Amino acid sequence: MNSSADDSMRGQAPDGGDADDNAAALFRDAMRDVTPLRQDKVTLQSRRPAPRPRMTEADERAALREMAQDFPNDAADIETDGEALFQRQGVQHRVMEKLRRGRLRVEAELDLHGCTIDTAKAELALFLRRCRQSGKRCVRVIHGKGLGSPQGKPILKRLLPGWLRQRDEVLAYCPATRADGGSGALYVLLKAVRS
Repeated sequence: MNSSADDSMRGQAPDGGDADDNAAALFRDAMRDVTPLRQDKVTLQSRRPAPRPRMTEADERAALREMAQDFPNDAADIETDGEALFQRQGVQHRVMEKLRRGRLRVEAELDLHGCTIDTAKAELALFLRRCRQSGKRCVRVIHGKGLGSPQGKPILKRLLPGWLRQRDEVLAYCPATRADGGSGALYVLLKAVRS
């Protein structure tokens, strides 16, 4: 065999360079004007929708109806003329101060934006019952400032304090701090669950 044949058999190109380097250079040169394809994430969707928990939904609707009955029929007529501070006898002053300053940890919240009066009453009753059952003590109820209400009047803001006063599990409430909704929300302190 001649020497150039020996060189190419040992991985060298006839011009004295490495054959692998030449192949890589040729490939880079051929791919110079190629634009990589964009790789989008593909998410697979199941063909059948998940089954609806019809019995659970029916139970929740029944619970909402039951909760709505917890309010006296005239509860919608109770207004507090903007009084949004309430403290039952026995609530310590320092606890009330912590509530007013937003220093108690809010464990749950209910947003009533866009609710009708009837829906808001039912949602509030269900929320308070579930919070009490799960041992939550400090919650926030967002009623909004009434900007989206008819004629811009804060209907839920006026009615909510009266509804809360009639609930035995409510010990106190006050307006939330600015960071938590200000005059558009209330902090509510609930009774502890006795074991």
